[in-house]
Amino acid sequence: MRLKHVKGSEEAVAESRFVCHSPEEVKEYMEGRTNPLFLEIGMGKGRFIIDNALRYPGNSYLGIEMYESVMIKAIRRLEEMGEDVPENLRFIRMDAGDIRDYFPQGSVDRIYLNFSDPWPKTRHAKRRLPSRNFLDIFYGLLKENGTIEFKTDNRELFDFAMGEFEPAGFKLLYSTYDLHSDEEAMKDNIMTEYEQKFSSKGNKICKYVIQK
Repeated sequence: MRLKHVKGSEEAVAESRFVCHSPEEVKEYMEGRTNPLFLEIGMGKGRFIIDNALRYPGNSYLGIEMYESVMIKAIRRLEEMGEDVPENLRFIRMDAGDIRDYFPQGSVDRIYLNFSDPWPKTRHAKRRLPSRNFLDIFYGLLKENGTIEFKTDNRELFDFAMGEFEPAGFKLLYSTYDLHSDEEAMKDNIMTEYEQKFSSKGNKICKYVIQK
């Protein structure tokens, strides 16, 4: 899917105080922070990670997004919040493949993968974020017993993901092919923009939680 370019988004992202622009800036932001660190890879417009940061001020959150034209919408949302903006949240404009340059080994408590690009062609399987290719990378970044939470409405991608985590050294804590029918799991569920859109159309949301 071709993304619509948002004029001025590159400049706005480059100048935003909510964005860490280098591994050094991430390190500076995390300096002295001993609270749990949570990452969302592919944060989109930012609803999920912003809502998490507001709900759990005792954690640190970093949202990773590759495209300025998408990230600018999350930045604008924070700017509109004024004094209510969560100070435990920052964004990083980067490709997920470079994540090891930004975080030390064993430094992350949880990784969220929400409605990731399915990369449907077989030859692109290694680009899928829940593939063992990426899970091997995430494994090193996670602390002992660190977790990954993955949500999607794409059944084929979820079936693929269910076969990838064990070879990468993870164990399954929870899985469902219909998250919104699980009353207990929905008590703490924070929806993304895509989740709201797809579930309102009747699409079932799949989710797993895996642990290092």
